[in-house]
Formats: sequence, structure tokens, C-alpha cells
Amino acid sequence: MKSKAIFDAIATAMKAKGPEMVKMGGAVFQFIISDGGPEGKVTVDLKNGSGEIKTGEDAKADCTITIADDDFIAMAEGKLDGMQAFMGGKLKVKGNMMLAQKLGPILEMAK
Repeated sequence: MKSKAIFDAIATAMKAKGPEMVKMGGAVFQFIISDGGPEGKVTVDLKNGSGEIKTGEDAKADCTITIADDDFIAMAEGKLDGMQAFMGGKLKVKGNMMLAQKLGPILEMAK
């Protein structure tokens, strides 16, 4: 799963700027990488403490994002616009859709 590198980068950024990222995110994000198998379910907690990232599902996630591995990579690299991905059916969002818009700046911080 290629997107593991992006989640690792988010985890590294959290160690350095956790409280700042929690302030920006203010939610628990559940990512489901549709072709990532069991490792494709990642929870990014940007609501509590200085943030946490872990493999697995969180039933209480505020926003669940389902996307294919390659599409997530393209989005993180800025090659795929989130809104276009959503409109084209490549990105599915459950829960609070407005929270998904906060992910752009968070992904930027992880670069």
C-alpha cells in the first residue's frame, strides 16, 4: 500500500506539530483505502490531545473517507483535486463532509 508513506508522514508531522494539527483538524478522520486490505483502514485522531494515528477502524469517527490507494497518493501530491475526486466518484465521504475540506492543509503540513 503506497499511501502508508503518507500516513507515516502525517504521524511524523504530528510528533512535531501535534497540538497545532489538532487545532486545525478538530475531528477524528477514518480513512478506508479501498484496495489496501486490512492495513487500508487508518484512523487519524486530530481531536484529542496532540493527535494520534493508528491502523484500524474507529466507530466514532467524525468523518470517514473512502478512496483508492493511487487516488489518495495523487490527492496528497496535489495532482488530484479533492472536489473533482468526490464529484467523479473516486472519493466517498460519510459523516461530516465539511471536515473533509480541512484535510488539504493537514496533508500540506505532512509534506
